[in-house]
Formats: sequence, C-alpha cells, structure tokens
Amino acid sequence: MMLDPYKIREDFPILKRKVNNHPLIYFDNGATTQKPKQVLEAIKNFYGKYNANVHRAVHTLSQEASELYENAHEKVADFINAGGMEEVIFVRGTTEAINLVAYSWGLHNLGEEDEVIISLMEHHSNIVPWENLSRMNGFRIKYAGVNEDGTLDYESFENLFSSRTRLVCISHVSNVTGVINEMKRIAKIAHDNDALLLVDGAQSVPHMPVDVKALDVDFLAFSGHKLLGPTGIGCLYGKQEILEEMEPFHGGGEMIREVSYNPATGRCSISWNDLPWKFEAGTPNVCGGVGLMEAVKYLEGVGMESVKEHEVRLTEYAMERLRECKKVKVYGPRDVSSKCGIIPFNVDGLSSHDVALFLDSYGIMIRSGFHCAQPLHQRFELKSTARVSFYIYNTREEIDKFIEVLKELERF
Repeated sequence: MMLDPYKIREDFPILKRKVNNHPLIYFDNGATTQKPKQVLEAIKNFYGKYNANVHRAVHTLSQEASELYENAHEKVADFINAGGMEEVIFVRGTTEAINLVAYSWGLHNLGEEDEVIISLMEHHSNIVPWENLSRMNGFRIKYAGVNEDGTLDYESFENLFSSRTRLVCISHVSNVTGVINEMKRIAKIAHDNDALLLVDGAQSVPHMPVDVKALDVDFLAFSGHKLLGPTGIGCLYGKQEILEEMEPFHGGGEMIREVSYNPATGRCSISWNDLPWKFEAGTPNVCGGVGLMEAVKYLEGVGMESVKEHEVRLTEYAMERLRECKKVKVYGPRDVSSKCGIIPFNVDGLSSHDVALFLDSYGIMIRSGFHCAQPLHQRFELKSTARVSFYIYNTREEIDKFIEVLKELERF
C-alpha cells in the first residue's frame, strides 16, 4: 500500500515550525531523521514511569526497565530478521558498531599477512577504524573502485581478492549518491573467498526491508537516529557463532559473569556474560533502546516496502524537476530503482555551502560538504556537493518549493 505522507506528517511536531519565516522543509534525512510523537512520548514515558538501571536489582522498577530493554533487543532482531536478541548488540550508533568489530574481532584476527577490502564510496566511519588498526597490526587495505555513475566497480572489487583476504567492509547504500550495492552478490564473493562481510547499513535499514539472513551478512551496523529513533543508540548485528568467539570491546559492569580475586597470584580471573550483554559494558542507554523500539514499531506500521516505494517516487519526481534547472549538475546514477532517496548536486559557480545557506533562508534544510566521504569526492574531483535526502514525511509540494528556490538562486 502507498503510504500517506500528509497523514504521517501529523505525527511529527517539528514539521509544524517555521524557519526564517518559511515552513520547514527538511531534506537532510541522510544525516538524521525527525522523531514522531510516538517516539517522543515513549522516551517521556520511560523516564516518568520506569526509570531504573537494568539487570542490577530485584526491585520492581529495575525489573520493568530490564524487560523493556530486552524487548527492545527482540524487536530490533525481528525487524532485521536476526536469529534472536543474542545477535543484536546496542551501541551508540554505526560508528561505534564498526569500531567494535575492528577492535573486538580485527585486533585479534588481522595480522601482517592479511588483507581487508573496502570501497572508495565508504563513509569515514568505515575507513578510519580500519586504517588506524592497520597501522597497529600491519595488515593491508585494498580499495575497490567506483564507476563514473557512482556505482561499485564489481570487476575491480572481485580482482582485489586473494588467499589473504579476511574481511570485506562495505556500505549497503552510499550516503553520497544513494547507490544500493548488490549485497547478496557481494556476500557470495566474500564467502567464496573465505572472508567475512561487514555491512554499513546506516542508509539502508531505515529505507528498505533488510533481512540479514537472506543477505547472508556476518555483521551489520546501523544507527537509531536515522530511522526515527533517538540519538546515541544504534545496533551491531553479528552472527552468533562469530560473536561468541570475539573478545569484549569495553570492560566493566554488565559484561562480566564473574570477577574473582586469587590471593596466590594477585590477579583477578574474569568470565564474560552471555550475548548480547558481553558487549554492552556499563549502564546502557536504556531509554534510547526504548525509543528505538518505538521507532521500529512505527516503521513496521508504515511498512518498509512502502517506505522504499515512497522514496523512489519522490526521487523520480525530483530528478525530473531538476532537469528544469540550467545550472544544476546532479551526480550518481540516473536509474532511480538502483538507489535510495538521496540526490547529490552542485550549482555552477557556487560552493555547496552557498547553496545550502540560500536554501536555508527559505526554510529548506539540506546537507553540504563531503558528507563524511571525502575519498569518493576526490574520485570525482569534487570539492564538495549539496545533498537532498528524502523520507516518509516528505512531499512533492516540498520538492516543487525546492525547485522554485533553486531557480531563484540561478537567476540570482
């Protein structure tokens, strides 16, 4: 069923405000999404009724908070079709999830003889941890190329594999161009070469159905704030058998089963807690988990197929209208079916920041700069790009206003 963005907009209080005396048009959803009143109410309700630390006490509030927090893990597991909450680790976001894999798996499994494959379209959060770790452990990083239309060069990608390849790190969807990578194909290539696959799902999980079993990924990282949830909460999915073998990322409370001091040795022996708590040291972001659970419920109510179809329709319409602008250059593939609702562009003679500021004066929020993906911009010799990114509450009328302002900018 087609979703109704006008009905959905009623659930988002922020969309009623004005910016610079103009109705707010929010086209920066690739960076973060707005929050429906259901999520805002769930956060308020938790702190007003259930606030307590989890897994720490037998009193009523702690038991209720613990149940909510565990239910949140189960809900997210169902959302991505994981095997259970044992495979769902709550983290601060995509960046921490990738760092967790780097330092809990990579630090102990990658050495001087090993290789890791990354693509040039990656967000910095899927580049920097591996570059840092390679300086420590000495493994080699190979970068897969990108075609002229922004799609992955699969021939280049396949040619990078060798008997030393241990891990592939790649985004499901580019946060610059919106390109959707063929994850089943990539997973098969990786596994045929005895390599694990880590997927950055920050731009895919909020925008399309994602089934970790069907895709056969080993790790999937994504952020709650990009799918209607609060900031400071995200998820690392990992296959249980791999997570069982990994070392913890952080040490402290919650992630241990037992700490026992031995007077004879003067040391403590430590055993780890069960999954997923083994990787969730300290007091967790319980309220964030509750907010994320409510966001997932909201998206399930809308339907992820409907979310994707709505974005495709908006992107097709926006691409068609942008052809009317004589000084605007759009980057990435023209085939909208192979991408999410992200459009990077520039206006001749202006920096992306100039464009963003002009649009802001009309209440239109877009992103400008490198979008934390500088190597991809270098690939196309671009100093920066402006970027619009759509979501479930955006409308054709908002795109019409956006085009009207762009034409005004061209005249200016």
